[in-house]
Amino acid sequence: MKKDIHPKYYPNAIVRCSCGNTFTVGSTKEEIHTDVCSACHPFFTGEQRIVDTAGQVERFLRRLERRDELVAESASEPEKQATDNSTSADEAGVNDA
Repeated sequence: MKKDIHPKYYPNAIVRCSCGNTFTVGSTKEEIHTDVCSACHPFFTGEQRIVDTAGQVERFLRRLERRDELVAESASEPEKQATDNSTSADEAGVNDA
C-alpha cells in the first residue's frame, strides 16, 4: 500500500440532518450534513410528505391547477356551443315544423 495517498479516516464522524437528527458513522469527512435521513425520510417513516427541492413541488402544483382550470373551461365550452347552435337554428327558421 502506498503511503500518504489515502484520506484521513474518521471512525466517529458526525452526521447531522436538517430534521435535527444526529448519528455517528465512519467517514473520510469529520462532519456530514444531509437534507434527509432515515428518521425523516418518507420511505422509512411511512408518512406522506413531499420533500421540496428548490420550489419544484410548487411549480408542479401550479401547473396541475392550471391544467384543472383548462379542463373545466373546455368541458363547459361544448355546452355553450350547443346552446348557441340551437338558438341560431331557431332564429333561422330551420327547426320550424
